[in-house]
Amino acid sequence: MKLNIRYNKGKVLQALRYHFISRREIKLMMILVNVFALLAAVLYALKMISPLPFLMSSVLWISMMVAFWIWLPALIYRKSKTFKDEFSITIGENHFFIDTASGQKSLAWREFSSYYETPGFFHLYFDSKSFFLIPKDAFADDELLDKARSIFRENIKKG
Repeated sequence: MKLNIRYNKGKVLQALRYHFISRREIKLMMILVNVFALLAAVLYALKMISPLPFLMSSVLWISMMVAFWIWLPALIYRKSKTFKDEFSITIGENHFFIDTASGQKSLAWREFSSYYETPGFFHLYFDSKSFFLIPKDAFADDELLDKARSIFRENIKKG
């Protein structure tokens, strides 16, 4: 199946947020910062600590959320030429083809380490940090979407 890809900035930023939030190390860090912030809030409410630790935990929490929700996705989007280009891909039983103005690249399914599905995209991972986004709105209908999902499931382990 052949798809024409053109990225929408807002949707790509949301997909990048999903990518960051899905990483195990980021989840762990968010949990620890949230626990620290809640503990500081409770201890401050019980007047067991001064306002400084509560203020520090709040600033840390806000900084982390701004970094993962706004700053990092915007930085990645701005640096990547791929999200600004138009190209086509072909999803085959054995290979994945990318056609750009500068040429064609063929990738065997074994080159992908995992895939992850979000509401708007398929994230095809080469490794834990490198991935390719396929927007679901590039598919003409649900039948093609299900066929692609089936090909990914058969050829790439789910991440």
